[in-house]
Amino acid sequence: MRLLLAEDEKDLSKALVEILKRSHYSVDPVYDGQDALDYALLGNYDGIILDIMMPKKDGLTVLRELRAAKIETPVLILTARSEIDDKILGLDLGADDYLAKPFNMGELLARVRAIVRRGVGKSENLLRCGNVSLDPTTYRLSCGDQELKLSGKEYQMMELLIRQPGRVISTQNFMERIWGYDAEAEINVVWVYISALRKKLAQIGASVQIKATRGVGYSLEEEK
Repeated sequence: MRLLLAEDEKDLSKALVEILKRSHYSVDPVYDGQDALDYALLGNYDGIILDIMMPKKDGLTVLRELRAAKIETPVLILTARSEIDDKILGLDLGADDYLAKPFNMGELLARVRAIVRRGVGKSENLLRCGNVSLDPTTYRLSCGDQELKLSGKEYQMMELLIRQPGRVISTQNFMERIWGYDAEAEINVVWVYISALRKKLAQIGASVQIKATRGVGYSLEEEK
């Protein structure tokens, strides 16, 4: 099971990562709301632990934007606030549960197990843009009766594009999200994968195409 942990208190984050890993979770820690949103938009998590008070974007804003983007990953919100209104707002925005700080680690693990169970068995919705669909469970890109299976990185790039149609995604963003900050890959690898995806979209007769904005990045656009 893979979790996203968004907690700006680094000592607490480090402790939570260790505890969660001992419970056999894979954990990606982030320390501000913007990174939490960017990572979660890929939708490859079984659960998200989201602190409310964070820099750049607060947790409730992140939650609102995730649900608006149709990301249904189960979310546990953490808050040091005592006001009941914050908890109610979080649940109304689509959180699955909340836990107030300070909390018992055993209770945290129980809450995480509960939200992850809620996500198990839910059918993965196909991601769609124009006449193209992308299946998160099989990595298949389809158009009518034509379909192709994508490689892991092809799928990750296509998913990032199809979840945000019309939005230009920078080459650097692709590198950081898919190859990682410390990757040895050269930045032109992004163009190589974009070229491969363009060919596959054309091969299945897609009504969408990947457009380049010089010096900025790439976006998925429906042909007019």
